Amino acid sequence: MPRVSVLRIPGIYALDREGGTPKERLQRATPVLQPSDDVYTNHIHADDLARATVLSLWRGRPLRVVNVSDDSDLMMGDYMDWAADLWQLPRPPRISRAQAQTELPAMSLSFMSESRRLHNQRLKQELRLKLWFPTVREGLQNPTVV
Repeated sequence: MPRVSVLRIPGIYALDREGGTPKERLQRATPVLQPSDDVYTNHIHADDLARATVLSLWRGRPLRVVNVSDDSDLMMGDYMDWAADLWQLPRPPRISRAQAQTELPAMSLSFMSESRRLHNQRLKQELRLKLWFPTVREGLQNPTVV
């Protein structure tokens, strides 16, 4: 049997990665969905993703799918509001899903079309990865790991 692990990867972020934070979207005042239309968002810090990739080579079970996601449990609008507060930027405007269809580019809409709450038990139990950045809060506040 081939030893293949599939890593399912959500939004990758890192302070030192171009486009690796929501800062540019906040500076452009890109809208997010109003709470009644909002979706869950999942993230993984680039450093934790790299570590998960290496561990999957050694500890991954054959033909398994592993969600490589941190422990954040956030709606997209709440994530953007938190990031805006962190960087002392205005919070993004909230719009309806119908407005988003006419105002936002297709790429932005694609992130707002599905709402999933990924579970990362296999990441933590099978790969035995201890996240350096357990949530986006730690990852966006701490530029480096010691």
